[in-house]
Amino acid sequence: MIDMLHVPSLAVPHGFMTRRGGVSTGPYASLNCSLSGQDSREAVQENRARAARAIGADPGGLVGVTQVHGPDVVHVTTAWMPGEGPRADAMVTDRPGLALGIITADCGPVLFADATAGVIGASHAGWRGAVAGVLEATVAAMVALGAVPGRIVAAIGPCIGQASYEVGPDLRDAVLAADPDHAGLFGPGQRDDRWQFDLRGYCRVRLARSGIGGIDDAAADTAAEEDRFFSHRRRTLRGGGPIGHQISVIALG
Repeated sequence: MIDMLHVPSLAVPHGFMTRRGGVSTGPYASLNCSLSGQDSREAVQENRARAARAIGADPGGLVGVTQVHGPDVVHVTTAWMPGEGPRADAMVTDRPGLALGIITADCGPVLFADATAGVIGASHAGWRGAVAGVLEATVAAMVALGAVPGRIVAAIGPCIGQASYEVGPDLRDAVLAADPDHAGLFGPGQRDDRWQFDLRGYCRVRLARSGIGGIDDAAADTAAEEDRFFSHRRRTLRGGGPIGHQISVIALG
């Protein structure tokens, strides 16, 4: 059975999937939804189909992008073949029958909806993309399709928590170069010249400044909950190796 998190305020079909409920095995167990790894393609396609059906969407309408940690947004008007999405980190659509899927393993999946206008969006917000403005760009792309900023609700899904996210000067310098007021999102690190970064809080601040009507949260720390989430940071701390990714999906009813 699929295990997913849901935020009622989005008011459209959606789900932040965990790693539970799929058919993959080994380090990809079990609901790995990334087509870019070494997992069986047949298993991943089945997992993605299960994720789509879990929110009542047609698996044939589930699309994703080739995520590159940037600010680019794609306006989706028709489905493309799995694994052939353009290079971007966000999608928007006003077309029923399409489902937007974002792949993560510590970065922040953010789902958006103006249910009244019938416009939805989905963003992959790692720190680089968030600094570059991917969240604001998603809001702007939704507005171009007829969404009203004050009606847009955004929900931040499971991502790495501040207690798990020790970062170096490069990340801190990049965030503060964009806005020095964000210094409060960095707590003391566990080592010298390191800080604990609040990625979820950073996404909240950027979303609030975009002028949208509501921000919700399916709070969970991907790095801390091994039985429930894949985590790039956890894999790195253990010396590398294969890793799966969870998917977050949103669709129009």
